[in-house]
Amino acid sequence: MNGSLRQIGNIPVTASALESLFPHIRRGDQKLRLLERNKQIIRLKKGVYVCSPEITGKPLSTELIANHLYAPSYVSMLSALRYYGLIPENVYTEQSMTLKRARHFDTPLGRFDYTHISREAFPVGLVSIRKADYAFVMATPEKALCDLIAHSLVNLRYLREAEIYLMEDIRMEWEDFKQMDAGIFEEYVKVGKKADSIHTLLKLLKR
Repeated sequence: MNGSLRQIGNIPVTASALESLFPHIRRGDQKLRLLERNKQIIRLKKGVYVCSPEITGKPLSTELIANHLYAPSYVSMLSALRYYGLIPENVYTEQSMTLKRARHFDTPLGRFDYTHISREAFPVGLVSIRKADYAFVMATPEKALCDLIAHSLVNLRYLREAEIYLMEDIRMEWEDFKQMDAGIFEEYVKVGKKADSIHTLLKLLKR
């Protein structure tokens, strides 16, 4: 039984996919309840599970889980900035952008928040982060910063406001900011929200 679960690894799967591993069991849903009770699988939401790392021997990835929990989506904002090591504080909620309506999920592995983004802005500045045997979609540092500003109450009218926001509010290093790709900011200005604020950020980058 555990051998079948190990084949799945750390990739989230549907209930039907799990039940297909045990075709000889007539009531597959009862088997899932038993596996969950024995802490061999973790229920993320109705019909979606992930195998326990104690069974598979593979650590769980909250970024990978976020992609599967509510799709289409990508990890962004503070979660992505922290992943890249661009902000010092820990982020305890996995933040993602989605084409669907905004939602959140409280799971045994933590909270997953999803913010709606337009279809035009969605594909700008995305990257596939590849690991040994899986991959997940995340915003580039530039896109993550744009999403964070565009979907908050921040209004950056002047260069000094943008500088204070970066250096004091989210505590990003100036050297890291200056290495960012201006092209992604330019694309975002055309299709994303808060174009004026992103344009101010772009002017600061080019100063």
